[in-house]
Amino acid sequence: MWLITTRDLQWRLRRFLIAGTGAALVFAMTLVLAGLAASFQAEAGRVIDAVGADTWVVPQGVEGPFTTLSLMPSAVGSRVAALPGVRAADPLLVLHQTVDRHAQAIDVNVIGYGAGGMGTPHGVRGRLPRTATEIVVDDSLHLGRGAQFRMGTTQFRIVGVTHGMSVTGGQPVVYLPLASAQRALTGGQPVVSAIVTRGVPRVVPAGYSARSAGQTRTDLLRPLASAIASIQLTELLLWVVAALVVGSVVYLSALERAGDFAVFKATGWSSRALGAGLAMQAVLLSTGASLLGVVVAHALVPAFPMTFSIPLHSALLLPVVGVVVGLLACLSGLRRAVGVDPALAFGGR
Repeated sequence: MWLITTRDLQWRLRRFLIAGTGAALVFAMTLVLAGLAASFQAEAGRVIDAVGADTWVVPQGVEGPFTTLSLMPSAVGSRVAALPGVRAADPLLVLHQTVDRHAQAIDVNVIGYGAGGMGTPHGVRGRLPRTATEIVVDDSLHLGRGAQFRMGTTQFRIVGVTHGMSVTGGQPVVYLPLASAQRALTGGQPVVSAIVTRGVPRVVPAGYSARSAGQTRTDLLRPLASAIASIQLTELLLWVVAALVVGSVVYLSALERAGDFAVFKATGWSSRALGAGLAMQAVLLSTGASLLGVVVAHALVPAFPMTFSIPLHSALLLPVVGVVVGLLACLSGLRRAVGVDPALAFGGR
């Protein structure tokens, strides 16, 4: 049966190649979508981890500084620094802004960091700002060192570039010292969005609440919850499409081979052997398509404007899922093969 199945694959090679290519494109899109969904969570984690804080102290009722504009006096920082359990505290100003890049408005998220080090950008190509009009930007802004842009009423010059520091699906994060951020964005008012701490305060001042790094990350992802759920639903639908592509080809093959199946059954072949042959076709088709899909997915990644990568576990899991999809897809053809009448081998009906 294995030899016969292989010969049948060779006989219908063009059809299987076309179906395999179509299934591979579907598999590739599932990997791309998996990469996009994972990238939303990864970018939020990178930005929160880069701050290096254990706790984010924000006004009472605020879930996090990235999704809610609620400012508080900078002086709260000294009160938080004196709390039991706090080893260090830094003020942080987080604001959503637009910058003028080549006469185009681009959304960015500003982080104004204090002198204590928390929130200061790491892995900077170049240097940190030294004057009120110097700034560090992420490379997703597509501007290099020495370039200038306007944010608010201030013209900034880029002196450093980071990588991978973006939020909410690719919006660049830009960094500048707290005093510069206050001067440019709050009219010089001594206000901040959060006080970040190393160590967990046992209590917080009245009117404020403490959010963990994990809670702040969850809040940062909250605006993307619907998008992530939609992507995951689309992934599921693509798996169904892939199963239909493979299943339709295997079923058509079973229909065309009805006479062959009748001969096999008339000469003593079991239904199990016939089913194994169909399963082999489906598994070979879906596994080959999944492996090609991995290659195509990696080739598609650079074409997307958002920086992301294919999760390794998804790429490794895809061939396994491909086998399962192939086996499920061959059920319709298997039913046809098992139900064929051996009398067809002798011209009967």
